[in-house]
Amino acid sequence: LEPLSKEDIFKLLQRAVKDPEKGLGNYRLQITTDALNHFAEAARGDARQALNGLELAVLSTLPDQDGYRVIDLSVAEESIQEKAIVYDKMGDQHYDVISAFIKSMRGSDPDAVLHYLARMLHAGEDPRFIARRIMIHAAEDVGLADPMALVVAQAAAKGLEMVGLPEGRLLLAEAALYIACAPKSNSVLSVDAAMADVQNGKYGAVPLHLRDASYPGAEKLGHGKGYLYPHDFENHYVEQDYLPEELRGTKYYQPSGMGKDIGFKK
Repeated sequence: LEPLSKEDIFKLLQRAVKDPEKGLGNYRLQITTDALNHFAEAARGDARQALNGLELAVLSTLPDQDGYRVIDLSVAEESIQEKAIVYDKMGDQHYDVISAFIKSMRGSDPDAVLHYLARMLHAGEDPRFIARRIMIHAAEDVGLADPMALVVAQAAAKGLEMVGLPEGRLLLAEAALYIACAPKSNSVLSVDAAMADVQNGKYGAVPLHLRDASYPGAEKLGHGKGYLYPHDFENHYVEQDYLPEELRGTKYYQPSGMGKDIGFKK
Protein backbone atom coordinates (compact mmCIF):
# COMPACT_ATOMS: atom_id res chain seq x y z
CA LEU A 1 0.00 0.00 0.00
CA GLU A 2 1.16 3.51 -0.81
CA PRO A 3 1.80 5.68 2.26
CA LEU A 4 -0.77 8.41 2.81
CA SER A 5 0.13 12.06 2.57
CA LYS A 6 0.40 14.13 5.72
CA GLU A 7 -2.70 16.03 4.62
CA ASP A 8 -4.70 12.82 4.20
CA ILE A 9 -3.68 11.58 7.65
CA PHE A 10 -4.53 14.97 9.16
CA LYS A 11 -8.07 14.73 7.74
CA LEU A 12 -8.35 11.14 8.97
CA LEU A 13 -7.43 12.25 12.48
CA GLN A 14 -9.99 15.04 12.36
CA ARG A 15 -12.69 12.52 11.48
CA ALA A 16 -11.55 10.14 14.23
CA VAL A 17 -11.87 12.89 16.83
CA LYS A 18 -15.52 13.45 15.87
CA ASP A 19 -16.62 9.85 15.26
CA PRO A 20 -18.38 8.45 18.38
CA GLU A 21 -18.65 4.89 17.02
CA LYS A 22 -15.31 4.06 15.41
CA GLY A 23 -13.26 6.93 16.76
CA LEU A 24 -12.88 9.08 19.86
CA GLY A 25 -16.05 11.12 19.57
CA ASN A 26 -17.34 9.96 22.95
CA TYR A 27 -14.52 11.81 24.71
CA ARG A 28 -14.71 15.53 25.35
CA LEU A 29 -11.57 16.63 23.54
CA GLN A 30 -9.75 19.83 22.75
CA ILE A 31 -7.00 19.03 20.27
CA THR A 32 -4.78 21.71 18.81
CA THR A 33 -3.85 21.87 15.15
CA ASP A 34 -0.19 21.62 16.13
CA ALA A 35 -0.89 18.32 17.91
CA LEU A 36 -2.73 16.84 14.92
CA ASN A 37 0.07 17.98 12.62
CA HIS A 38 2.61 16.28 14.86
CA PHE A 39 0.72 12.98 14.81
CA ALA A 40 0.36 13.20 11.03
CA GLU A 41 4.02 14.06 10.48
CA ALA A 42 5.43 11.45 12.89
CA ALA A 43 3.36 8.68 11.29
CA ARG A 44 5.36 8.96 8.05
CA GLY A 45 2.42 7.92 5.92
CA ASP A 46 1.11 5.19 8.25
CA ALA A 47 -2.48 6.06 9.23
CA ARG A 48 -2.56 3.30 11.85
CA GLN A 49 0.43 4.77 13.65
CA ALA A 50 -1.16 8.21 13.68
CA LEU A 51 -4.48 6.90 15.03
CA ASN A 52 -2.76 4.81 17.70
CA GLY A 53 -0.68 7.78 18.77
CA LEU A 54 -3.79 9.93 19.06
CA GLU A 55 -5.60 7.23 21.05
CA LEU A 56 -2.67 6.91 23.44
CA ALA A 57 -2.66 10.67 24.03
CA VAL A 58 -6.37 10.60 24.84
CA LEU A 59 -6.12 7.55 27.13
CA SER A 60 -3.17 9.04 28.98
CA THR A 61 -4.66 12.49 29.60
CA LEU A 62 -7.06 13.23 32.44
CA PRO A 63 -9.89 15.74 31.94
CA ASP A 64 -9.14 19.32 32.96
CA GLN A 65 -11.33 21.41 35.29
CA ASP A 66 -13.80 21.96 32.44
CA GLY A 67 -14.11 18.25 31.73
CA TYR A 68 -12.01 18.30 28.55
CA ARG A 69 -8.97 16.22 27.70
CA VAL A 70 -6.64 18.81 26.23
CA ILE A 71 -4.23 17.40 23.65
CA ASP A 72 -1.67 20.02 22.70
CA LEU A 73 1.72 19.73 21.04
CA SER A 74 3.52 18.83 24.28
CA VAL A 75 1.10 15.95 24.95
CA ALA A 76 1.46 14.75 21.36
CA GLU A 77 5.24 14.88 21.60
CA GLU A 78 5.20 12.88 24.83
CA SER A 79 2.88 10.27 23.33
CA ILE A 80 5.10 9.77 20.28
CA GLN A 81 8.57 10.06 21.71
CA GLU A 82 11.82 9.44 19.90
CA LYS A 83 11.97 6.27 22.00
CA ALA A 84 9.56 4.85 19.43
CA ILE A 85 12.58 4.32 17.17
CA VAL A 86 13.92 1.80 19.68
CA TYR A 87 10.57 0.01 19.74
CA ASP A 88 10.66 -0.20 15.94
CA LYS A 89 13.94 -2.11 16.16
CA MET A 90 12.17 -4.64 18.39
CA GLY A 91 9.28 -4.94 15.94
CA ASP A 92 6.93 -2.97 18.19
CA GLN A 93 5.61 0.55 18.36
CA HIS A 94 5.82 2.87 21.33
CA TYR A 95 2.12 3.69 21.41
CA ASP A 96 0.98 0.08 20.87
CA VAL A 97 2.91 -1.10 23.92
CA ILE A 98 1.94 1.72 26.28
CA SER A 99 -1.69 1.39 25.15
CA ALA A 100 -1.59 -2.35 25.88
CA PHE A 101 0.01 -1.62 29.27
CA ILE A 102 -2.76 0.81 30.19
CA LYS A 103 -5.53 -1.52 29.04
CA SER A 104 -3.97 -4.46 30.87
CA MET A 105 -3.98 -2.53 34.15
CA ARG A 106 -7.59 -1.55 33.53
CA GLY A 107 -8.46 -5.12 32.54
CA SER A 108 -6.94 -6.64 35.71
CA ASP A 109 -4.31 -8.82 34.00
CA PRO A 110 -1.15 -8.66 36.15
CA ASP A 111 0.86 -10.95 33.87
CA ALA A 112 0.19 -8.78 30.83
CA VAL A 113 1.04 -5.70 32.88
CA LEU A 114 4.47 -7.12 33.76
CA HIS A 115 5.06 -8.17 30.15
CA TYR A 116 4.39 -4.74 28.69
CA LEU A 117 6.25 -3.01 31.51
CA ALA A 118 9.29 -5.16 30.73
CA ARG A 119 9.07 -4.31 27.03
CA MET A 120 8.94 -0.61 27.75
CA LEU A 121 11.88 -0.71 30.12
CA HIS A 122 13.92 -2.90 27.77
CA ALA A 123 13.27 -0.44 24.94
CA GLY A 124 14.60 2.45 27.00
CA GLU A 125 11.28 4.14 27.77
CA ASP A 126 11.56 7.05 30.19
CA PRO A 127 10.49 5.50 33.52
CA ARG A 128 8.98 8.82 34.60
CA PHE A 129 6.63 8.60 31.62
CA ILE A 130 5.54 5.15 32.81
CA ALA A 131 5.11 6.38 36.40
CA ARG A 132 2.86 9.22 35.25
CA ARG A 133 0.65 6.80 33.33
CA ILE A 134 0.38 4.52 36.34
CA MET A 135 -0.63 7.46 38.53
CA ILE A 136 -3.32 8.62 36.10
CA HIS A 137 -4.89 5.20 35.89
CA ALA A 138 -4.74 4.68 39.64
CA ALA A 139 -7.23 7.54 39.85
CA GLU A 140 -9.22 6.85 36.69
CA ASP A 141 -9.57 3.06 36.76
CA VAL A 142 -9.33 2.16 40.46
CA GLY A 143 -10.29 5.40 42.15
CA LEU A 144 -12.54 5.09 45.18
CA ALA A 145 -12.74 1.31 44.93
CA ASP A 146 -9.30 1.32 46.56
CA PRO A 147 -7.95 4.83 47.30
CA MET A 148 -4.59 3.32 48.32
CA ALA A 149 -3.88 2.72 44.62
CA LEU A 150 -3.19 6.41 44.11
CA VAL A 151 -1.02 6.51 47.24
CA VAL A 152 1.03 3.56 45.98
CA ALA A 153 1.36 5.12 42.52
CA GLN A 154 2.50 8.45 43.98
CA ALA A 155 5.00 6.71 46.25
CA ALA A 156 6.40 4.78 43.29
CA ALA A 157 6.81 7.95 41.24
CA LYS A 158 8.57 9.74 44.10
CA GLY A 159 10.72 6.73 44.92
CA LEU A 160 11.71 6.41 41.28
CA GLU A 161 13.13 9.94 41.38
CA MET A 162 15.24 8.91 44.38
CA VAL A 163 16.61 5.54 43.27
CA GLY A 164 16.42 5.61 39.46
CA LEU A 165 16.94 2.49 37.39
CA PRO A 166 17.48 -0.43 37.56
CA GLU A 167 16.01 -0.58 41.09
CA GLY A 168 13.17 1.69 40.04
CA ARG A 169 11.73 -1.16 37.98
CA LEU A 170 10.59 -2.73 41.25
CA LEU A 171 8.68 0.39 42.26
CA LEU A 172 6.98 0.60 38.87
CA ALA A 173 6.11 -3.09 38.99
CA GLU A 174 4.63 -2.82 42.49
CA ALA A 175 2.44 0.14 41.56
CA ALA A 176 1.31 -1.34 38.24
CA LEU A 177 0.53 -4.70 39.84
CA TYR A 178 -1.40 -3.00 42.62
CA ILE A 179 -3.63 -1.30 40.04
CA ALA A 180 -4.07 -4.49 38.04
CA CYS A 181 -5.09 -6.49 41.12
CA ALA A 182 -7.24 -3.82 42.78
CA PRO A 183 -11.03 -3.60 42.44
CA LYS A 184 -11.98 -1.26 39.63
CA SER A 185 -14.11 1.88 39.56
CA ASN A 186 -14.19 4.87 37.23
CA SER A 187 -16.68 6.82 39.34
CA VAL A 188 -14.24 9.75 39.57
CA LEU A 189 -15.27 10.52 36.00
CA SER A 190 -18.57 11.64 37.55
CA VAL A 191 -16.86 15.01 37.82
CA ASP A 192 -17.25 15.40 34.05
CA ALA A 193 -21.04 15.69 34.39
CA ALA A 194 -20.63 18.41 37.02
CA MET A 195 -18.08 20.20 34.83
CA ALA A 196 -20.46 20.05 31.88
CA ASP A 197 -23.28 21.61 33.91
CA VAL A 198 -21.08 24.44 35.12
CA GLN A 199 -19.74 25.08 31.63
CA ASN A 200 -23.30 25.19 30.28
CA GLY A 201 -24.39 27.69 32.91
CA LYS A 202 -26.28 25.25 35.11
CA TYR A 203 -25.37 26.60 38.52
CA GLY A 204 -26.96 28.90 41.04
CA ALA A 205 -26.27 30.93 44.13
CA VAL A 206 -24.56 29.22 47.03
CA PRO A 207 -27.25 28.57 49.68
CA LEU A 208 -27.25 31.22 52.41
CA HIS A 209 -26.68 28.73 55.23
CA LEU A 210 -23.46 27.53 53.53
CA ARG A 211 -21.96 30.96 52.88
CA ASP A 212 -18.97 32.35 54.77
CA ALA A 213 -20.16 33.90 58.02
CA SER A 214 -16.75 34.72 59.49
CA TYR A 215 -16.47 38.38 58.49
CA PRO A 216 -18.18 41.47 60.00
CA GLY A 217 -21.58 42.10 58.48
CA ALA A 218 -22.08 38.54 57.23
CA GLU A 219 -24.77 37.88 59.83
CA LYS A 220 -26.83 40.83 58.59
CA LEU A 221 -26.75 39.28 55.12
CA GLY A 222 -28.07 36.02 56.49
CA HIS A 223 -24.86 34.14 55.82
CA GLY A 224 -24.62 30.95 57.82
CA LYS A 225 -28.14 31.28 59.23
CA GLY A 226 -29.72 27.88 59.73
CA TYR A 227 -26.54 25.89 59.12
CA LEU A 228 -26.59 22.56 60.93
CA TYR A 229 -23.19 21.37 62.19
CA PRO A 230 -23.10 17.62 61.41
CA HIS A 231 -20.92 16.74 64.40
CA ASP A 232 -23.67 17.91 66.75
CA PHE A 233 -25.93 15.11 65.55
CA GLU A 234 -26.11 11.35 65.90
CA ASN A 235 -23.65 9.53 63.63
CA HIS A 236 -22.22 12.96 62.75
CA TYR A 237 -24.83 13.42 60.04
CA VAL A 238 -27.87 15.64 59.58
CA GLU A 239 -30.11 16.11 56.57
CA GLN A 240 -29.76 19.52 54.91
CA ASP A 241 -29.42 20.97 51.42
CA TYR A 242 -25.95 21.61 50.02
CA LEU A 243 -26.48 22.07 46.28
CA PRO A 244 -27.77 25.37 44.87
CA GLU A 245 -31.56 25.46 44.65
CA GLU A 246 -31.46 25.14 40.85
CA LEU A 247 -29.65 21.81 41.15
CA ARG A 248 -31.49 20.24 44.09
CA GLY A 249 -31.80 16.51 43.59
CA THR A 250 -29.05 16.34 40.97
CA LYS A 251 -26.97 13.16 41.22
CA TYR A 252 -23.44 13.41 39.83
CA TYR A 253 -21.61 10.76 41.79
CA GLN A 254 -22.36 7.29 40.50
CA PRO A 255 -20.69 4.76 42.84
CA SER A 256 -19.62 1.55 41.18
CA GLY A 257 -20.34 -0.65 44.19
CA MET A 258 -16.82 -2.07 43.89
CA GLY A 259 -14.48 -2.20 46.88
CA LYS A 260 -14.84 0.94 48.98
CA ASP A 261 -16.78 2.75 46.24
CA ILE A 262 -20.19 2.06 47.74
CA GLY A 263 -21.36 5.66 48.01
CA PHE A 264 -22.87 7.37 51.02
CA LYS A 265 -25.55 5.50 52.93
CA LYS A 266 -27.72 7.44 55.34
